[in-house]
Formats: sequence, C-alpha cells, structure tokens
Amino acid sequence: MTSNAEPGRTSGSGSVGGSGPTSSLWLKLLALSSAAAGAALLLAGVAALFFDGLEAALSALFGGVLVMAFFAISLLVGHFGGRNHSSGAIGLFVATYFIKVVGFAVVLFAIGAPAWLSGRWFLIGAVVTVILWQAAEIYGFGKARLQIYNDPATPEGGTGA
Repeated sequence: MTSNAEPGRTSGSGSVGGSGPTSSLWLKLLALSSAAAGAALLLAGVAALFFDGLEAALSALFGGVLVMAFFAISLLVGHFGGRNHSSGAIGLFVATYFIKVVGFAVVLFAIGAPAWLSGRWFLIGAVVTVILWQAAEIYGFGKARLQIYNDPATPEGGTGA
C-alpha cells in the first residue's frame, strides 16, 4: 500500500466521510455496563457460595443488584430526558441522584437488614459492581462518537470546502 503522494496505486478506494454521533449512547452504556457488572457479580456470587454458602451468595447478589438499579436509573433518565430536553439533562441527573439517594435510604431503613444478609458479602457484591460498572461506563464513553459541531450538510457531490 502506498501513500497518495507517491506514484502508484492510491491507498483509498474513495473519499472518507465523517461519521455521525453514536445513536442511543445511554442505552448502549446501560447494556455494556450491565453486562460487565453482571459478569463480575456472578463471579462474586459464585465465590460467596463456595466460601460461605447460599446466604452469602444471595447477599452478594442483593448488594450488586441494588447498585445496578441505582446506576441504571441514571442512564435511563439520561436517555429519555436528554432526548427530549438535552440542555436540561444535567439538572435531571442532579434531581434524579438526590431522589435515588433519599429513596434507596428510605427503602433500606424501612426494610432493615434481613436475618440472612451477610454484611461482608453484601459489601463485596456492591463494591465489585460499582468498580466494573464505572469501568465499563468509562470505556463506553471513550469509544462513543459524540458530535460536537452541528455542521451544515454539504450539497450532493460537494467537498464541503
């Protein structure tokens, strides 16, 4: 393969076009993060089952599922709220975060800790889920194609310059 500056066959088969933004960024992040956190949570549950039995495995799964629900709500709000009112998405995230923290705290205090809950495995499941969820989100954001400029469409066959 040669460069276009040298004599010989050109290296490309046509013009290079720009790609648009990633469609449905929030839902793609939700799927990616859920898969990564779910896989890690499954491994934590198996380890808990192996070391301390069924109640420990259920505790790890319970902690991880709570974290996944907490984060999934944010991504769903980003998807639906950002699509309808993109300039107010940050405000929606802040309001949702506050509601989630208060709501989850009220639910957890109202329910209390079940007798079967293993605090250590609950924490391990939650922490593993947070770490893998966040890592997957960072990876997903890094790979996302975000359109920064609203470039006007070029006429058919034009070069745009």
